[in-house]
Amino acid sequence: MAREDRTRALMLLSPAYIWLTVAVFLPLSAMAYFSFLSDVPFGEREWHVTLDNYREFFETGTYATLLWKSLKLGLTVTAFSVVIGFPCAFVLAKVIRGRSREALFLLVILPFWSNSLVRIFSWAIVLRGNGVLNTAVNAILPWDVHVNLMFSPTAIVIGLVHSYLPYVILTSYLALQAIDDTLIEAARSMGAPRRTILARLILPLAAPGIIAGAVLIFVPVVGSFMEPRLLGGRFGTYYGTVIEDQFVAVFNWPLGAALSFILLAVVLAILAAFSPILRRAQT
Repeated sequence: MAREDRTRALMLLSPAYIWLTVAVFLPLSAMAYFSFLSDVPFGEREWHVTLDNYREFFETGTYATLLWKSLKLGLTVTAFSVVIGFPCAFVLAKVIRGRSREALFLLVILPFWSNSLVRIFSWAIVLRGNGVLNTAVNAILPWDVHVNLMFSPTAIVIGLVHSYLPYVILTSYLALQAIDDTLIEAARSMGAPRRTILARLILPLAAPGIIAGAVLIFVPVVGSFMEPRLLGGRFGTYYGTVIEDQFVAVFNWPLGAALSFILLAVVLAILAAFSPILRRAQT
């Protein structure tokens, strides 16, 4: 690459690098700094460098239990999102055309246009004991049924799936759009049943989009705190809610920063363990 080309590329990429530095690396550096302190270095507080914050995670079994609970929540939400989202993406990419597709796309991205608190409180209205769901079920069934999913793990999963489902739909849609329709027609002309076409042709070719959507969902869900706290009630204590409490309620920023970095390390380790599968899906 010529020197002028390198200079031009650097100039074009510099805004992105500056943004990453300001929005990602500097906050992470500050978090790393806080995680090794005994107290926040504000005012006249006394503090010193220590590893006690990380040691507390390993000495207190509650944190590891909540981390495992959050990982299971992330896997559950990711699985439901993929199972629901991939068929929706397939219909959008290969079945529906014209303005109907545009209308469905509008419904898919609609959660991105609303505030997360609005979405959560909307589900609270639907899932509570005398809410919309309970009224609708009793209007259909001839006998009285009390439906109250509020303050339960089910409500947390529903709220998170609704919030992150568009990610897997959009990434799967892009991958399915890249599949040439003539390949599917050729498989049909050779007598391949629909199940074989789906398992041997469509899913392998769409795997990069599915995996990308799954990663985009799993990573933020593991550290989520707003949906579990508002929809879960006493069942909503997860690793993310504990981290939020350390920063907001307890004002123990060093411990909260240490717990955050442990979560980051665990997520990165999981992604590194599955990186061979990710690379194989992209080839």
